Amino acid sequence: MKKLVILAVATLFSGASMAQQKTGLKVGVNLPKYSYGADNANNGETGTTTNFHVTGYIDRPLSTNFSIQPGISLQGKGGRFVNTTNFEVEENTMWIEVPVNLLVKAPVGTGGNFFFGGGPYGALAIAGQRKTETNTTKTETDIEFGDENGDDLKGSDFGVNLLGGFQMSSGLNLSAGYGLGLTDLRPNSSGGQGKQTNRVLSFSVGFSF
Repeated sequence: MKKLVILAVATLFSGASMAQQKTGLKVGVNLPKYSYGADNANNGETGTTTNFHVTGYIDRPLSTNFSIQPGISLQGKGGRFVNTTNFEVEENTMWIEVPVNLLVKAPVGTGGNFFFGGGPYGALAIAGQRKTETNTTKTETDIEFGDENGDDLKGSDFGVNLLGGFQMSSGLNLSAGYGLGLTDLRPNSSGGQGKQTNRVLSFSVGFSF
């Protein structure tokens, strides 16, 4: 995580002139879930929840068709577990995420450009809540982050983001992304039990200037 932050900051002070870079902000909806390793009893994925994201970024040109885009983001993640029709557990977690994406741009006349790419991210959990619902009761508890016995989820995550979209000449942009967490979120995880990782499908609208 620390190395990723250093890379994001260093990007702002290297390469092309400061006048060429653009600052941007995007917001949108997240559809997160958890994915499990094939050797886990929970083989597969959970259901999705609905959450949100807010991301500030710098788009710094490397050449005519390439740019690097470091940023900082507030990301809602989680997943929904359904054991029976009368029992459901939903987790909603909030993370501070630092992405560093490499983008390829394909201009479309003077109207703007398509872009696609991806890169690594590091994230730290700042809050979480678990909602449990049966046919008779509803309860809400805070998620405990850490890597000790009794903790619910690890408090740090590392993964890869993929994204693509269209940037209009006005600065307005529309995009979609997919985050693939690589960190096993289970506290005190051990080999042979599968992995619990974040998966996040997102849709965004933003503006750069």
